[in-house]
Amino acid sequence: MKYAIIIPDGCADEPQESLGGRTPMQVAKTPAMDEVAARGVVGRANHVPAHLPAGSDVANLSLLGYDPNVYFTGRAPLEAAAQGIQLAAEDWAVRCNLVTVEDQVMRSFTAGHISSEEAAELLEALQADLAASAQQEANDGAGPQAGGALAPAVCRSLEFVPGVSYRNLLLFRPQQAAAPFSAETRSTPPHDLTDKSVAEDFPRGPGSDLLTDVMGRSQELFADHRVNRARRSAGKPPATNVWLWGLGKTPQLTPFQELYGKTGKMITAVDLLRGLAALIGWDRIEVPGATGYTDTDYGAKGRYAVAAIPTTDVICVHVEATDEASHEGDVAAKIKALEEIDTHIVRPVCEALQQQGDYRILVSPDHPTPVRTKTHSHGAVPFCIAGRGIEADGNSSYDEPTADASELAFAAGAQLMPYFLQA
Repeated sequence: MKYAIIIPDGCADEPQESLGGRTPMQVAKTPAMDEVAARGVVGRANHVPAHLPAGSDVANLSLLGYDPNVYFTGRAPLEAAAQGIQLAAEDWAVRCNLVTVEDQVMRSFTAGHISSEEAAELLEALQADLAASAQQEANDGAGPQAGGALAPAVCRSLEFVPGVSYRNLLLFRPQQAAAPFSAETRSTPPHDLTDKSVAEDFPRGPGSDLLTDVMGRSQELFADHRVNRARRSAGKPPATNVWLWGLGKTPQLTPFQELYGKTGKMITAVDLLRGLAALIGWDRIEVPGATGYTDTDYGAKGRYAVAAIPTTDVICVHVEATDEASHEGDVAAKIKALEEIDTHIVRPVCEALQQQGDYRILVSPDHPTPVRTKTHSHGAVPFCIAGRGIEADGNSSYDEPTADASELAFAAGAQLMPYFLQA
């Protein structure tokens, strides 16, 4: 039996006035997804418990069959795993966005999709500034912050790790005392603040003074940095500062094969999903042209998925484009992304599965991301499943209203995976 999972990230939405009261999923021409629905079942699953943040980290843990109430520790350690970074038991990882904040408003949580090279240069400057501060205070024997958040030992514990574009990491590897953070430390994802005031959303709780100090230091350092001078001259938004969030320690995830008896492979352009794959023991397939944005090469993802089907039990294709379109409030881009996923991924994967013999396919987002709010939200998402042993339930389309009317529902989303995999 072969299994395929297609994740159009954040594609679930709410009715749009501009679409005549329909959702992007209802408007998008997705005949392949509708065919899966017609040949199988449509239902809904809630992947984000009400007391946890409505993020892709929590939601994708659940979608892949891991109860976030048991396994979730934070987003950043998952992304550290994607880069092969080994965290010791006392180490913490923190997600580090480069952002554009002007007049206390989050103008861009991506700093205008800053390039990886520009991001690396800014973080290198910030790392050097911390090192110089630590050395100066050590030489002085004391300083205005010698006993505070950015004391020399703390500065030496901080390590920036450049990633892709605005997505980077900050590691805290304690040099002396333990990290000041705890499960009570709270932070806000910058994509939840698009076009909103950030004044009340700085980190809070244990260790938050350290995070806010680093964010403030970056603002001062980046203000006249040559990278930002060049970006302003080119009419691009500057990276005004780092935004620190999603901190945590590495979770201990039971390997997927041990939990469900299946091997798996992941196709994604997002470090979060790469990290999840690494931690559950799945191979990761890197696809040229996969960007994690609306300009991703959908066709290449589909071709690589088809090629991988004979070599694994489960092939999972994650597409970030639908989520990115929502974060930008671009309903047309979201509809287009859904149609591209349908044409270039769902259709060829379905055809390839049918040639393999017995199979099942699951199409499901992780969480809703309404275009109106431009941010992730709690709530159930629609899924459709077809294949061997799945009796058609009489539906003809895959969308939110169809799922809402279905009797097939999982209040705890992690229960969807064992249902999908059952023979």
